[in-house]
Amino acid sequence: MEYRRTSLRFLFVYLFVNNVFIVIQSKEHVLLDMKAAGSELGWLTWPNEEGWEIVQTVVNGSLLYTYSVCNVASDVEQDNWLRTTFIQRGLDISRVTVELRFVIRDCNSFGGSSPSCRETFGLYLGETDTDVGTNFRKGQFKKIATVAPDEVTANRGGGRADLRVNVERRSIGPLSRRGFYLAFQDLGSCVAVLGLKVFYTTCPAMMRSLAAFPEQVASSALAEVEGTCVKDAVVVGDATPRMYCTSEGEWVVPVGQCICRAGYQAVGETCKACEPGYYKSTDSSQPCQACPDNTQRSGHGALLCPCLEGFYRAPTDPNSAPCSALPSPPRDIVYAPLLTAGSLQLTWRPPADTGRRSDITYSVACERCEGVLCLPCGGRVRFEPTQTALKDPEVVVSELEPHVNYTFTVEAQSGVSQFSRQKATASITTVLHFTDGPRVLYLRVEDRTTNSLTLSWVVDHHVQNHVTPRYELMYRKKEDPGELDITTYNVLVLEKNFVQINDLLPGTKYVFRVHTLTAEGHPSSHSAELELETLALAESQTQNSSMVVMGAIAGGGVMLLIVVVILLLHKRTPVQPSSSLQVKFLLVISPSRRSSVQVFR
Repeated sequence: MEYRRTSLRFLFVYLFVNNVFIVIQSKEHVLLDMKAAGSELGWLTWPNEEGWEIVQTVVNGSLLYTYSVCNVASDVEQDNWLRTTFIQRGLDISRVTVELRFVIRDCNSFGGSSPSCRETFGLYLGETDTDVGTNFRKGQFKKIATVAPDEVTANRGGGRADLRVNVERRSIGPLSRRGFYLAFQDLGSCVAVLGLKVFYTTCPAMMRSLAAFPEQVASSALAEVEGTCVKDAVVVGDATPRMYCTSEGEWVVPVGQCICRAGYQAVGETCKACEPGYYKSTDSSQPCQACPDNTQRSGHGALLCPCLEGFYRAPTDPNSAPCSALPSPPRDIVYAPLLTAGSLQLTWRPPADTGRRSDITYSVACERCEGVLCLPCGGRVRFEPTQTALKDPEVVVSELEPHVNYTFTVEAQSGVSQFSRQKATASITTVLHFTDGPRVLYLRVEDRTTNSLTLSWVVDHHVQNHVTPRYELMYRKKEDPGELDITTYNVLVLEKNFVQINDLLPGTKYVFRVHTLTAEGHPSSHSAELELETLALAESQTQNSSMVVMGAIAGGGVMLLIVVVILLLHKRTPVQPSSSLQVKFLLVISPSRRSSVQVFR
């Protein structure tokens, strides 16, 4: 418990230093006010005679009704009680504050004639569920405090007393019954009760960060109170707004907040709908924004401003972005033939109007026309770097055929082109005149080892014109996925349609491409490509071992066949008794996988 109190004290100091306290005046709810009741107090005195009595007096220029007792000259022991009327409390009120205003005469003012004079009196509390009326029993009360003055009232030189009014505050609780009485016990003092106010304190209802906090009765400890977002406001994340009400009726330690939902902005502690011409698309603390360019004027509480006809937003555009128009067609398309037969480069200028967008890309369509019939080029034509989503206004086209009309259509696109059927296109028609070499139909592998590959290829003989073509073979190592692909090839010019490539790496993939050369020595428009891999070292050793085993098995079979033949011949030949025959067999299996038989007689 002591640790908790220390922690709370440290928390209060920290909050005070960091200005986290909210300065809101506490609210007092009065249950009993002696001054306001005037002469109709109706308090009970016991005993009825020579005890407390109601007196009308002037204090500091104000006429007051007070209860006083001053039996200091009596030799009888004093036990005078003054009880208030029944004070009813609310069920949520567990603690009240008692503010007492009183005057006590200095015992020295009586010249020592009253040795039993006291300068204190007792404050008592009696709880009950019902008003007991004039029934008074001292046993119902328990002592709250012994009230002592800060200053006593003494006689001045002229004989008149200089009144010293004392103010005593006490917090009483926790209370558990429906109501209670307060009582004062005099044991021989000269005292006047000028005022008694009984009240409880609340942290008043307030608005903070777009959250409403209800009035909260202050208790002896911090009370956590949850707030409720105002109309058209929502909680930020999972942090429900809350504050703490102290025993003094002050709000402290605000946590969490509310924000105005989409279409509304904060005006003071309320959320107001966005005015026409303004919008707000998200739940946030930001104010409404004016509609961007090329949008319609919005209505009240708009989440966004719709685009004008002919203008659009891309799916990735925020609502704050202006609406965009379609780009205009590309300009000034030109082509330039390249050294490689059947290849050309298309270039063009960007659109004159980009629709105020920076995400302009291009796509190129190709048609192959023979007479009036035009068909898409399909996969027979290559585009580098790509045919669609080009960021630069250029592309290289290859694998074109000679003496054929090609129409290339370049379309400019942006992030909003998908919303319109209109196309921003420009076209150009061209034909290439060149002598193309024979077509390489396909590549194949004839043999492979750990460091070499033997390739051959087949050429379309129908277009050779009885001229032996030359070939250009290009190859490169294929990089692993994720690594930068190498575009530098090793190039060989060959007279025959086969080749053995040596000095390769074991277990490595290579990409090969071959095409014929034209009479001018330029690569033809058609080529074939193949991806091959050399043998790994382990795979090569396994293959050699398998061949040795197969050779040994074959040699053993041949030897067995020869032995069977010799035995059959020996049975058919008569044996002379006087002659002797000695036959020896020797089987030799050489490492070169060959078997031999030698016969000795």
